[in-house]
Amino acid sequence: MKSTPLHVAFAFVAMGGWAIFANSTHAMPKPLLAGLVQGSISAALTLFLKRTVDWMRPRFSYGTGHVAPALIASLASAMLLVTAHLLVSTPEVARTIAVPLLVSASYIFTYNFLSQHRSEDRTHD
Repeated sequence: MKSTPLHVAFAFVAMGGWAIFANSTHAMPKPLLAGLVQGSISAALTLFLKRTVDWMRPRFSYGTGHVAPALIASLASAMLLVTAHLLVSTPEVARTIAVPLLVSASYIFTYNFLSQHRSEDRTHD
């Protein structure tokens, strides 16, 4: 389960599939295009979100580091998703990005919080 390519592929299929479903009441190729855009962005975010937060975390104080890197990454992800879907005229932008954004934000906030605690625990060893 530590395979990065597997995680990236899963993100592409799962979140791209969600986007197709979220737009399924609209005529093709709109749902398919939404799925390709969402799947591609989700795959890229899966690859880079953790690295980005890991890079940002040491640049914040301990307290701020619990929230700020994940918040910044989540807001940037939201802006990227909204912009990309508006550019390709995805019919159901809010429905399309709701699940992927909730999943990625939940993951990155949890990951960042636990990583911040682990780094603090190591400084006391």
